[in-house]
Amino acid sequence: MLKLLLLLQLLLSPQFMIPDIAEEGFAPCVVESSLLEKIESFPGVLVEEITANGHFEEAYAIRLTQPLDHGNPDGGTFSQRIYLSHAGYDRPMVINTEGYAADRNSTHELSPMLGANQIIVEHRYFGKSRPDPVEWRHLTVRQAAADHHRVISLFKTIYIGKWVSTGISKGGQTALFHRRYYPEDVDATVPYVAPVNLALEEPRITKFLANVGDAACREKLKKFQIMLLENRKEILPLFRQAAKKNGYNFSIGEELAFEFIVLEYPFSFWQFGSIGSDAIPSKGASPKEMFNSLKRVVPIRFFSDSGASIFEPFFYQSTTEIGYYGYDIAHLKDLLTTGSDYCYTLFAPKGVEVEFDAEVMRDVHSWLTNEGNNIIYLYGEVDPWSASAVEPAEKTNALMMVKKGGSHRIRIRDFKGKEREAILSALEEWLDVTIERRSY
Repeated sequence: MLKLLLLLQLLLSPQFMIPDIAEEGFAPCVVESSLLEKIESFPGVLVEEITANGHFEEAYAIRLTQPLDHGNPDGGTFSQRIYLSHAGYDRPMVINTEGYAADRNSTHELSPMLGANQIIVEHRYFGKSRPDPVEWRHLTVRQAAADHHRVISLFKTIYIGKWVSTGISKGGQTALFHRRYYPEDVDATVPYVAPVNLALEEPRITKFLANVGDAACREKLKKFQIMLLENRKEILPLFRQAAKKNGYNFSIGEELAFEFIVLEYPFSFWQFGSIGSDAIPSKGASPKEMFNSLKRVVPIRFFSDSGASIFEPFFYQSTTEIGYYGYDIAHLKDLLTTGSDYCYTLFAPKGVEVEFDAEVMRDVHSWLTNEGNNIIYLYGEVDPWSASAVEPAEKTNALMMVKKGGSHRIRIRDFKGKEREAILSALEEWLDVTIERRSY
């Protein structure tokens, strides 16, 4: 009878080892449930198998029901989009905390480097992870961090290896915010080009733009902005034509949208390094040449209604907690005609009361600076977002790596020599892995 009960228990359990059977002379037996079955056992989950990339063996698109307010689980929910790529139950896990939408299952640089599993989590209120109706008060860095904590807690029931969180730009910010509130969730964090702003309009960024690169290039950028505004009558028709061709509308008005794009040009020029100083149009350039350079550096969709709609959650976060930057208009005052104050709060959700709480980022910044261990901060030297970089105190073991001449596009593969070795050695120590020294 005892053997029958034990056998029934074995058959009914998705994974169960019975030590008593081994004692009676039988080999231990483990009945493994499939990865799909393990995921489907999570509460409030929908799963679809998708094509696995690269070194991964299986991949799944997952929708996980999350509380809008983790402090009040009965106060409404939303469905969060997640991608899981499986390499092995005992392998490390890379969790990529997207700062925006996650429209596809891409492979993060760290995953093949570590031979790791990978999870991508779409940020709450972006993409397909948007509640209906939208309650903006629940879009906070603390609530997003709680989303990631819950995801990690669930998947740690499956994956027993070391965990590393990462993200790029706002995704890197998101990884840092999660780390501040749940410091024990992961074994290491690698944020790429992640700023921590301490003001609604971060003054360190304005100061950075006044000194980045060489003086000749900065002067050329200012003169080009002046040229654009002085030639607006000839350039605006080209702007309208491009907007119509792409179906862009501008509720703020075409002239104001054009002025925002002109003001944005220096920041975007340094941020992505898509063109060099020699490619900035100078005196004698035609209106078409000027407009082509403008739209190459600053996508005109960004300030359109469709662009504002996509980034509406970002602008809400910027105006309430995470900050942004302002524009230097001193050399352009006589040429700006719309009467705007040129503050990005214009793009915050309409009809929603917003107030910036500087204490949130001060707290995050202080914790990261003084207590944030096992973190590798990666920045580009000429990227304006590096102006609000986290500089860890010596009492932490965190690393801050700045790629000389690097932009917002920098990756670990861009670092060479001693810098690259320092990054890889730290990851090996913290994650208990061996990383092959090659290009990824």
